[in-house]
Amino acid sequence: MVRATVVAGLLALGTAWAVADLAGAGGSGPPAVVTSRVGPASDRPAALMSPPLDAPVTVARPFDAPPQPWAPGHRGVDLAASPMRAVRAPAAGVVTFSGTVVDRGVLTITHDDGLRSSLEPIVPGVTVGQRVIAGQVVATVAGTPGHCAPATCLHWGLRRGETYLDPMRWVLDRGPVVLLPG
Repeated sequence: MVRATVVAGLLALGTAWAVADLAGAGGSGPPAVVTSRVGPASDRPAALMSPPLDAPVTVARPFDAPPQPWAPGHRGVDLAASPMRAVRAPAAGVVTFSGTVVDRGVLTITHDDGLRSSLEPIVPGVTVGQRVIAGQVVATVAGTPGHCAPATCLHWGLRRGETYLDPMRWVLDRGPVVLLPG
């Protein structure tokens, strides 16, 4: 039984979407629910991002920061996706890479706040130097399974400088809802 958290909020696209961790704790047993992993305000950008896939979004493999930069880890999240599914820009920015790395298509967007999103395996729909807006279709998921084999997924990596970050921390916000007097 897959449990999921449906998050309705004021995301950049204004949509509700579901997130489920298919890996579960230790990879066995029922999947765990992914809730917000938003850290302290000082560790977040001013604007949150939207997931690069339309709802529902299913996390097939979560971020796993390596203890040292050279050590093993999972430097991004894998989002379950069927081939040819639309891939959207998580936030506004400029395409700084669009090409093949080893055997798969990769797209990198440098966002306005300096963070960089990398998306793979994809078939690009934009070119280097092109300005994109949040939610714009920038690619489609390639038909090759990649590192989710035998399943197909979209890997979303996020970096600040050379430091890899958990993209899901920039998606959900657990802050209180405040109604301002009218």
